[in-house]
Amino acid sequence: MRTLNNMVKAATSIGYAAIARRKKRASAEVKRKAVKPKPSVKAIWTSGAAIGATGVRRYRLYQPHDVQYTERLPLMVMLHGCGQNAEILAHSTRMNNLAANRRFLVLYPEQDHTANAQNCWNWFDTRSGRAQREADSIDAAINHACRLYPIDQERIVLSGLSGGASMAAFMAVRNPTRYRAIAMHSGVAPGVAQSSASAVMAMRGRRATSLPLPAGIPLPPLLVIHGSEDKVVAPVNGAYAASLWGAHFGARTTAPRTIKRGNRYSITVTDYRTPKSLAATLCEVHGLGHAWSGGASGHAYSDHQGPDASTMIWAFANKQFKLSSPRQQ
Repeated sequence: MRTLNNMVKAATSIGYAAIARRKKRASAEVKRKAVKPKPSVKAIWTSGAAIGATGVRRYRLYQPHDVQYTERLPLMVMLHGCGQNAEILAHSTRMNNLAANRRFLVLYPEQDHTANAQNCWNWFDTRSGRAQREADSIDAAINHACRLYPIDQERIVLSGLSGGASMAAFMAVRNPTRYRAIAMHSGVAPGVAQSSASAVMAMRGRRATSLPLPAGIPLPPLLVIHGSEDKVVAPVNGAYAASLWGAHFGARTTAPRTIKRGNRYSITVTDYRTPKSLAATLCEVHGLGHAWSGGASGHAYSDHQGPDASTMIWAFANKQFKLSSPRQQ
């Protein structure tokens, strides 16, 4: 009997062991056949350089974390103003924080100090062709980023501050189908200056020329943000840029509406609309000087008391993304 019991125990033990082995093999098979999660990458804040026909253009790029390799996200191109670089503009506007929350990439092309002693974009120097070459080099940086990062090339926004805003408007006229929206913060409209002297006049509100935009160009919608107390680039420049876009579309102005939230500066918003689309929006920020509205405190050309320009620009662009045919007039 003892021998029989031992045989039963041994058989039972062997049976349990076999069952365990079968379960282990089945579990391994399930894991093997399971769909593997898509790989993702951490947040990126990196430097790059694009080499094109017009030379080298350095840039910084931000990509939010947990971006899947199969994703294609919008791209916000940010052009800094005079006396700034990519790092300063990123910190003062806090655009990277917004990009992390709303999931888009941000590209910051940088001006070369040898091209302009104040790090200004030469948006006005069209007679010598320097403005055109700089615009081409910025386009080369965008192309370079699109090849390396998960960017949806149908959702590219071009924005800038001061001289960067002026360059953004200039680039929109030269290559309008590239961008789904343009944002000018404290800038000058294209076509009103062809030299450094005429640029200074334009910034003060005295345009040397007043040229209509070329007919037949399907321009992207324009958002203009300008402070009423801007002593560097006269506020009349913002109003002129919006009206120029509106005239190009044959748009009519809506009744201005004033918005104020909390202790922030109030803004007056005027839209330029056609029956089918929005041509431009002008946001006049009352009390704001030559500074990024709602920017981080402690930075030059940044005023934390204004409404958040970064959020305003993203909201404006995101509306254009949702339209079925945003580039039609």
